[in-house]
Amino acid sequence: MAVRVYAIGNDFFVIRIVIRIGISRLSILAKKTSTIWDDAITDALAQTHRLFVLIIAVSLGSLWLVFPERIQGIINSITSIALIIQGGLWLNNIGQFWLKQESQRRRKIDPSTVTTVSAIGFVGRLLLWILIMLLLLDNLGFDVTALMAGLGVGGIAVALAVQNILGDLFASLSIVLDKPFAVGDFLIIDEHMGAVENVGLKTTRIRSLSGEQLVFSNTDLLKSRIRNYGRMFERRVVFKFGVTYQTPRVQLKQIPVIVREAIQEQEKVRFDRAHFQAYGDYALNFETVYYVLGPDYNLYMDIQQSIILRIHERFEQEGIQFAYPTQTVYLKQTTDPTEQ
Repeated sequence: MAVRVYAIGNDFFVIRIVIRIGISRLSILAKKTSTIWDDAITDALAQTHRLFVLIIAVSLGSLWLVFPERIQGIINSITSIALIIQGGLWLNNIGQFWLKQESQRRRKIDPSTVTTVSAIGFVGRLLLWILIMLLLLDNLGFDVTALMAGLGVGGIAVALAVQNILGDLFASLSIVLDKPFAVGDFLIIDEHMGAVENVGLKTTRIRSLSGEQLVFSNTDLLKSRIRNYGRMFERRVVFKFGVTYQTPRVQLKQIPVIVREAIQEQEKVRFDRAHFQAYGDYALNFETVYYVLGPDYNLYMDIQQSIILRIHERFEQEGIQFAYPTQTVYLKQTTDPTEQ
């Protein structure tokens, strides 16, 4: 009996030493990589329970010793259960490590999604431990087939009852993972527009330009056509104006040059084109296109104002007249035959 205890004790200490050496080597390797998964695995292994190590030591020691069949069966069952539970703990610790790192990262770039990430982590842990429980029941000799069937029928009933909530929950997951927009982005959704304030598990809240808060369910939001101005890198601007028909051809040729110079004088602007576009009903129409090298709307308006004022100044200097709606009436005088 003393020999058996001595053998099991040796196995226990050997396994502990092997785990410590493995954790030490993994820690060194983890510091040399940029991924977090090796750090997560190292952290999970460092939290290996001593009771699990002891059970593994007993199981390994029993291979070199002779036990009654019934006792050996109990040892094997306990070892399997310990492996399942410890495996679940390892996976849970890895998930917790990832969740902590992801929450810290999102708290810096998009704090509103931290709640969604936490909810996803909770659902993931719940599914993990349901699977662990089923494996334990199967290992203990219970028939899990009937239980799985019952859970399947019950799950379908629950899913039908809360399908709208589940739809919004998965839509929230899609927003977090696919990232069609983030907090602070300016969106136009059908006839509504505003800046994103919060992305929740069921709804997304948007602050409109007039001040009120717009609340969209995540499912309806993803079904809509979304124009995301927060992802705009530059803004294309097209503006038109007209001059009078009395403008000489020499000045008409000079107008695109004046417009180009007015645009190129501005900062954060890329000129594209300026052309005499068409003969209008009461004006000779010009069309101009340029790009503002930034998404900010106030920047665009400041530049547009400067360009328009500069063009107006140059037109005053050159004597060019802007057109406005006018109508010319021609009168023809005729002789009244009754006066003759």
